[in-house]
Formats: sequence, C-alpha cells, structure tokens
Amino acid sequence: MPSAIAVIPARYASVRFPGKVLADRTGSPLIQHVYDRVRQAGLVDRVIVAADDQRIIDAVHRFGGEAVMTRPDHPNGTSRVAEAIAGLGASQASPPQTDKPQASSLIVNVQADEPDIEPDSIDLAIHALRDHPRCVMATLASPFGPDEDPADPNIVKVVIDSAGCAMYFSRALIPHCRAGPDAGRPLKHVGMYVYRREFLLKYATLPPTPLDQAEQLEQLRVIEHGYNIAVAVTNVSFHGIDTPEQYEAFVQRYRESQQTAP
Repeated sequence: MPSAIAVIPARYASVRFPGKVLADRTGSPLIQHVYDRVRQAGLVDRVIVAADDQRIIDAVHRFGGEAVMTRPDHPNGTSRVAEAIAGLGASQASPPQTDKPQASSLIVNVQADEPDIEPDSIDLAIHALRDHPRCVMATLASPFGPDEDPADPNIVKVVIDSAGCAMYFSRALIPHCRAGPDAGRPLKHVGMYVYRREFLLKYATLPPTPLDQAEQLEQLRVIEHGYNIAVAVTNVSFHGIDTPEQYEAFVQRYRESQQTAP
C-alpha cells in the first residue's frame, strides 16, 4: 500500500497577519497545532514543514518536528511542497523522526493555518486518490454550512462528475440551478490536496493556463492540462486562520477545550 508524507508549506510573511504560523498565545506556536493534528492521520507516515524563514525552522525543531528550508519566492504552496519533496535527503532537512523511507508515492499538502484540521479528512483524501488510479491528485468538497453564502466569491465551489472527479472549480456560484434550488446543491472546495509524487514534481513545470489565471485557482491548471482530480465529499467544519481576530477565536476555543478535557 502506498505510503503518504504530509508536507505543510509555511510562509512567515502574511498580508493580513504577519508571522501567524508562530503565534503562540495557546502556549504553542500555531504551526505546532497543525503539525500535531496531521500526525493523528492514520495514513500519514511522516510530517514535514516546508518553511521560508529560519524562525519557523527553529520553532519546529523546538517541538521535535521535522522541517526543511525552501526558497522564499514560491508563487503558491504547491510549488513549495514540490521543492521540499524534490529535496528530501538534502543537507537542509532535519533528521527524520521515523525509519520510513524518504521517498513516498503520495504527498499530502496541508495548509499551515488550519489548526482544527480533521485527521479523518486527511485520510479520506488519501483514500480518494488510492481509489482513483486515473487521477493524479485528490482533494475534498463539503456541503455549505448554514452560515455560509454559496455566492461568496471568497469560497471556491466545485462540481463533480459521476465518477467522483472534478469537472470545474470556480469562485462563481456553480452549478447554476435553472431547474430550481434543489436540482443541484453547490459544494464548497476544501483546499487540501493529495498528489502522486511523480505528478507533483511535474506540476511545478506546467505553464499557467487561461482559466487558472482568470479565477486565480491553481487546481484549474491541472484540469486544463488534461489531468483528473478525485474529489471526496464530506462534512468539513474546520477553517483556516487569516486574521488576528480569527486567531483569537481559535485561542478561545482551544482554552475552552483544555478546560473540558478529562
């Protein structure tokens, strides 16, 4: 059975919340919360942080995690993950915390600002790629929550074919339900990816495409180049942290959970 390595691309710079991955009002840096959640996924053999700043590397090493330095000029997280995977075993990598082989068939890309990510969702995405041999990558989709607006362009939507593969991603409301609201309920895209290792390394060489540039959605580049993306549908409640206010809400949730823990 193919093994899976999870890579967490972590940038220090953030327009709305600089240094957020090192915010530590819970007593641990945000990146540690993400790292610990990913380690709970049953199908992940190894977790690596791909950073662009020595401060992140040092923080990961302090809590016993594995980290690798990557270039600061990557256009997106996928490109950073590809560099980290291509360079496994290089001198920049800290000693691995496992005796598993460094090469892996499946690579999981988990965002560094999702401390509430559900380990079961990671496993579900890995299963989706294993179950779709003609697909080069997999991702997640979820029904919209009652407080979410499907027309919000900040929430990416996805439509899926009968085989469980993505037909299109858009910031627009898709599908357009001309036959009525119950004819085709929209699904929101959850930005976590699993790649076949050989495709991930190839992805970094694919030129941008018109729809990718129009929607500013890198997954469209994959579809436009003729590749298939498997999509697993599940109820997802976790969200990324983009602002100091969202981080404060996480801190409050975390403290409450610690008080109620047995």
